[in-house]
Amino acid sequence: MDIGLSRRDFLAGTSAAAGFGGTPALAQARTALTVMAFPGHSNLSVFSAQHKGFFARRGLAVELKFTPNSGALREGLAKGEHHIAHAGVDNAVAMVEQAKADAVIVTGGDNGFNTIFVQPEIGSLAEIRGKTIAVDAPNTAYALLLYKVLKDAGLGRGDYQVRPVGGSPERLAALRQDKNLAAAVLFPPFSFQAQEAGLKDMGPAARVVGAYQAEGAFVMRDWAKANGEVLVRYIAALIEGRRWALDPANRSEATGLLAERLRLSPEIAAKTFAVISHPTAGMAKDAKFDLEGFRNVLKLRAEIEGQWGGIPPAPERYFDLSYYDRALANL
Repeated sequence: MDIGLSRRDFLAGTSAAAGFGGTPALAQARTALTVMAFPGHSNLSVFSAQHKGFFARRGLAVELKFTPNSGALREGLAKGEHHIAHAGVDNAVAMVEQAKADAVIVTGGDNGFNTIFVQPEIGSLAEIRGKTIAVDAPNTAYALLLYKVLKDAGLGRGDYQVRPVGGSPERLAALRQDKNLAAAVLFPPFSFQAQEAGLKDMGPAARVVGAYQAEGAFVMRDWAKANGEVLVRYIAALIEGRRWALDPANRSEATGLLAERLRLSPEIAAKTFAVISHPTAGMAKDAKFDLEGFRNVLKLRAEIEGQWGGIPPAPERYFDLSYYDRALANL
């Protein structure tokens, strides 16, 4: 596989998948939804729901677009350029607290499976002192995990430089192209591509916090109130997609789907699928929201960013699982 895969290639795969199922006349009758996410493992549920027609059978025509960075994802959601976002749910917290945009988390997803990678000559995290790290946005989600790991290794925020470069594929490309970039957090399949490229694995990023609610779906609260039934149907199809993908009977087909949509080699696709389908450490069953993991998201923001005076707020203000509960009850 070409590790320098362009976003155009990703978008070609997802655009082709968006029209799955039915005739043009039927497609016109469906409710159109635009979903934005980062390319990677966490999209398997959406891929599967498109591939097996779960969205179509619930009257939805879902277009999945990939974002280059969390700024574009958050700003587009706030402006109504897309209806649903899938990303690290700390982005929803950032929207509420920093942009004063009333986003709300509506599903869980997974713990991110994030790994810290460094240049091969770096022997320890302490050696990042005086160097530059690559992040998506400098004040949300997985960047905060990396800051926490470095803090526990004895490095303060003034001991290294931070360069925002974009999502996981952009961070991998940056590490490969610029040897002055010392470290980044990567998730599958890009973490496996990093290994192939000779970058050094320094272990899981979330080890410093324990349970961690990484990827999930979030929307604007007003949009959810106005389109509740549509959102319930979307979540139900999403859960169906996850159930199908994680069913051992569908392993070969699901792995092939992951390879096709993300333009992966069979080897990288198989490694990625093995991680996300692990019976105890893989993707959350039915995209269930991890409340303990989300509390740790807020604790991390309070500690690293000093937000809320260092005391995390009640988590309930950032999520509404009523749509998820209704969707689950309908299955």
